[in-house]
Amino acid sequence: MKLHRQLLTAAVAAALFAPAAHAEVAIDVIGGSEITFEGLVQADGNWFDNDLTDLNGGDAGNGKNSEFELRRAELVLKGKGPGNVEWVLGYDAKADKFLDTNLKYKLGGNSNHFLQLGQFKQPNSLEELSSTKNNDFISKAAVTNTYAVARRLGGAWGYGQDNWSVTASAFGRELTRNLAHGSGYGARGTFAPINAGGQVLHFGLSYVDYDADADTLRVRARPNADLATARLVDSGDLKDTDRVSTLGAEAMYITGPFKAQGEYYSSKAKRYDHDNYTSDGYYISGLWNVTGETWGYKGGVPSTGLPDNPGSGMWQLGVRFDHMDLNDGNLANVAGGAPVVDGVLGGKMDIWTVGANWYWRSNVKFALNYVMVDSQKYSSSARGFVNDDPNILEARAQFFW
Repeated sequence: MKLHRQLLTAAVAAALFAPAAHAEVAIDVIGGSEITFEGLVQADGNWFDNDLTDLNGGDAGNGKNSEFELRRAELVLKGKGPGNVEWVLGYDAKADKFLDTNLKYKLGGNSNHFLQLGQFKQPNSLEELSSTKNNDFISKAAVTNTYAVARRLGGAWGYGQDNWSVTASAFGRELTRNLAHGSGYGARGTFAPINAGGQVLHFGLSYVDYDADADTLRVRARPNADLATARLVDSGDLKDTDRVSTLGAEAMYITGPFKAQGEYYSSKAKRYDHDNYTSDGYYISGLWNVTGETWGYKGGVPSTGLPDNPGSGMWQLGVRFDHMDLNDGNLANVAGGAPVVDGVLGGKMDIWTVGANWYWRSNVKFALNYVMVDSQKYSSSARGFVNDDPNILEARAQFFW
């Protein structure tokens, strides 16, 4: 850990004292490859107004209703060239894991037509594929964190034009040892019937299918608080799971300084000795750039530009609604005894999040979110469904280059 901190300190110092603080720091041209250095540092604070569950209890708790933590410390080297080759080597010094680490070859020099080998985000989920430093809210939607397949080792092919794209991949484990496992495949297609400056209408479909790690699956979610140690909805261990398949549908509309987007996921676990388990969820969000900026769009994902006025920065206001349903079963009443669970009752959760973001100049962002949770889950001790409705205040300070 000491080495990780020294590496991070040196990297931040290099970025701060570079001749000009842009989105990346140019290093050199070596072997025909233009090498740049990027980084992202995020520090979070969560304040919990608990209801029933202690959201920051357990072994990781600090005895208070608040948590403060360095969330990410990402260091990334990128190269362009020689020729049509691009490469990236990313590492998160906080989580001690590799990020995007891959080679990409642009077929015919076309950035929309490529082959990719290594570790990369799999072709599913609009929110997961969007840049982490420009998340609309501090925590990604609960359904995104639960269902989206993120970085895995594999190979991908992609093709498209300005208003459509198709990507297919085959993948295995995560590059860092002891993290996600399970070989599988995925595909995503997008179509933007409207794609002009500041006006975008986007639709997408995705599908992933993969082996369950050690034939076990557990579907659960935090209440949109990354520092929470407890989950309010939880399927429990589904020990006889063979494969998991998830279908995703997405839509986004940008008009000037307004952006609305939503995603729906339906996931099925194929089991050996039990009925298949199905769960689903969705989110809908809206974001307003108060200072008038709009978004870019490329490769089926939006991009956030710099403030029009760097001195005063770019202000955003947003609201999001999340819904998850991990119930796939029912209660069978037994005369004179406790109800018997037939299937899986993992619970339901609805979450409202309101937030504000401030991007200052080209390297700094501050975010503030307020999260309101309404959850319900079956309790064997209570012999019925129990509500747990906490509220959470979240803050983030971010530096990137």
